[in-house]
Amino acid sequence: MLSRRLLRVKVMQTVYGHFRGGESTIQQTEKELFHSISKSHELYHLLLLLILDVRDFAEKRIENGLNKKRPAYEDLHPNKKFINNRVILQLRENKQLLNYIDATGLSWNNNEQYIKDVFKIIVESEQYKQYMESDSDDYETDRKFISKLFEKVIGQYLPLYSLFEEQSIFWNDEAEFVVSIVVKTLKEFEEEKGDNQPLQREFKDDEDRAFVKTLLRKAIVNNVDYQALIKKFSRNWELDRVAYLDIVLMQIAIAEVMEFPEIPVKVTLNEYIELAKHYSTPKSGNFINGILDKIITHLRSEENLIKLGDNGSKTEE
Repeated sequence: MLSRRLLRVKVMQTVYGHFRGGESTIQQTEKELFHSISKSHELYHLLLLLILDVRDFAEKRIENGLNKKRPAYEDLHPNKKFINNRVILQLRENKQLLNYIDATGLSWNNNEQYIKDVFKIIVESEQYKQYMESDSDDYETDRKFISKLFEKVIGQYLPLYSLFEEQSIFWNDEAEFVVSIVVKTLKEFEEEKGDNQPLQREFKDDEDRAFVKTLLRKAIVNNVDYQALIKKFSRNWELDRVAYLDIVLMQIAIAEVMEFPEIPVKVTLNEYIELAKHYSTPKSGNFINGILDKIITHLRSEENLIKLGDNGSKTEE
């Protein structure tokens, strides 16, 4: 489910916590890493459930209008295009989603006000108005609408992010990314697949699971050796004055360079430079780039580094 970039973020956060906490074993830290990834998968399902509950809320409003003692014309002739959206109804019957709900008991029952609030912003959005007024009435129209609704409306509703941060420390800084995975999922829906439409799993494959496990363990076990390398090529810097997160990022980058010959060095460097820019200081990207470049040159000169992807023959993702 998670891209390699987000998996690297998870490893970064977990390694940082491991050394800052100072009391966890590698086994405990590894367990925390996989729990964190599992929580991202939970958030993914929670967002899928959101649109189902919003749809049900819309249906109840229509029923209440029809049951009024003196219903208006709009009450008697409601536009049911939204509640009849084919993709939403297909999602409701999805076997993977139903199995996940049965196994976890996941729901929005304790946050019903958010259902009402999200419905309100949906109804007020241009995407909703255009969809409801459109003469197009087919599966493709429904799919495009629901994916755009998540991307442009639900995904931009900031109170949701505050709610997620309150509910789980594992949902900090990643809800926006999980929304993008939901959008990707909905864009891939196919009518003929019915309730067997595949949803995203925790890991794309066993290779991704092995990737995070190895990356975490090597970054921790080889901590002393990797820091010695960093110190050797940071002669103009005192390590105790370098942002600790930068050191963690460089340790993980070295682990990736050393342990995964199929991943080109350029890919690894670019990934950790971007993470440094986003999560550390404004100058961290350039600093990390310079140090890692020296370390990689050194490893190659010592013939300690063999990369299958250096010639561009194989890429990671």
